[in-house]
Amino acid sequence: MRVALDAPRRRELALALVAERGFVRVAELSDAFGVTPVTARADLDALERQGGIRRVHGGAVPVSSQLEAERPEREPSFEEALAASVEPKRQIGEYAASLVRSGQSIILDVGTTTLQIARALRARTDLEDLTVFTNGLSIALELEDEIPRFTVVVTGGTLRPKQHSLVHPLASSMLDEVHVDLAFIGCNGVDPVHGVTNANLPEAAVKALMLRSAARSIVVADGSKLGEVHLGRVAPIDAFDALVTDAWAPVALVAELEDAGLSVLARDPRVDP
Repeated sequence: MRVALDAPRRRELALALVAERGFVRVAELSDAFGVTPVTARADLDALERQGGIRRVHGGAVPVSSQLEAERPEREPSFEEALAASVEPKRQIGEYAASLVRSGQSIILDVGTTTLQIARALRARTDLEDLTVFTNGLSIALELEDEIPRFTVVVTGGTLRPKQHSLVHPLASSMLDEVHVDLAFIGCNGVDPVHGVTNANLPEAAVKALMLRSAARSIVVADGSKLGEVHLGRVAPIDAFDALVTDAWAPVALVAELEDAGLSVLARDPRVDP
């Protein structure tokens, strides 16, 4: 006979499970503790308010501290983001660049992950006659030495401080007039329900334009962004052809995205690029 646990004990055990596994589903807690899914969600909500976990679609993942949970959302500078998750972003960049073929036209959205794609494209000596549209000044400068092997086109627009990105009002003028083979779009969050989102509304609007300007669109995001939801919605996940993430992305979150219909691609880290 199962002994009923009181709320404090359930939450203590739930917190330990999240810390141990990295992701726990509501259904798992419901089964483990013999409570309804409504009660399991209430336990997770209480733990999130205490700063012990972060709620995501279908369950919860850990947070590093209560300060992180309570801190108002602040978009990191480009340089701060560049220093985070370096190896996963490099891995994503190499995989994404392997999808590009000579003679294609592509969009490289602003961002540190897409900067890694630019670096990986430079390293591909087999590529010729590649046209790259970008709203990222760092990406344009990264590819400058590859001219004329690559044609680099900057979209134009208003410069965002600390992000090196170009946004409205002029960014749409060019994107409305082009149709590329492939767009690589960065983001701050990929969620099965809320879709692909970004912390900044003007950048989210440009990303949505890029999506409409491409025959195929791929969202690129390291594992820390899976399950995250931010202010500006770019598009639902079914608007994208695939997600490229790193091989260490949380398995449970990857499975949820795949269940929702998004193709998830990641390079096997055991295989040399």
